[in-house]
Amino acid sequence: MALDFLAGCVGGAAGVLVGHPFDTVKVRLQVQSVEKPLYRGTYHCFQSIIKQESAFGLYKGIGSPMMGLTFINALVFGVQGNTIRALGKDTPLNQFLAGSAAGAIQCVICCPMELAKTRMQLQGTGEYNLKSKNYKNSLDCLVKIYQKEGLRGINRGMVSTFLRETPSFGFYFLTYDSLTRYLGCEVEDSYIIPKLLLAGGMSGIVSWLSTYPVDVIKSRLQADGVRGVVQYNGILDCVRKSYREEGWRVFTRGLTSTLLRAFPVNAATFATVTVFLMYMRSEENLHECEAGPAIQQPSSL
Repeated sequence: MALDFLAGCVGGAAGVLVGHPFDTVKVRLQVQSVEKPLYRGTYHCFQSIIKQESAFGLYKGIGSPMMGLTFINALVFGVQGNTIRALGKDTPLNQFLAGSAAGAIQCVICCPMELAKTRMQLQGTGEYNLKSKNYKNSLDCLVKIYQKEGLRGINRGMVSTFLRETPSFGFYFLTYDSLTRYLGCEVEDSYIIPKLLLAGGMSGIVSWLSTYPVDVIKSRLQADGVRGVVQYNGILDCVRKSYREEGWRVFTRGLTSTLLRAFPVNAATFATVTVFLMYMRSEENLHECEAGPAIQQPSSL
């Protein structure tokens, strides 16, 4: 049990390292002004960040998902496993319900973590050398938000995070379970790692597609007020104003970088988990495919 948890943490860390640059691009595209856009698209955003802020600009805010990784792993693995056992039968519906339960509960940690990540990613946009920083790191960011806005500020975007995470984790676990069964993931199979890479990557893509418009709203709410102007008074107000000003395409902004990120993140996570378990345990004791699901919120998928 402890080894599975450790493997999930190592795999999750690998996923964060691979996927964070894509997440930074996604957030920048989601929250940029429609009147004065800084970026023309995914590639231009990548190019501009590296040119203006160096390659390290792509990794702004990485401390927050790294800090929350262990706790999110504990919640996701624990809740999903216990829910499946409580439901008594491993069926597609129960996989969806167990995944949804795991996604809902981990919002307690995921929401503040993504708030800090978003604020850090937007800090110093377009500046190669920051002359002044509002936040030294992710922890300092959360402390300052708490001092200024209290618990409500720390949990900004909680409802939208819940609306995103609950169904997306359900679809994630359902897709992963269905694909691994269909592909026949067995330890003796010489193609087990490619199969897990495919199953994990496709599961990540499906989970993101299922709730992506909600993620756009979440990012906008969490970034609201960063530049001194508060635009939105809640989820519905954000939806109305975003649609009125930018049309339906606003709800797909940043989707390309998100999908480009989803596959390699989950592929990296599954490959790392699998290799870690195979290294730590002899194959004689592996009776079934033991790689745990990639737990990057769909924030981190």
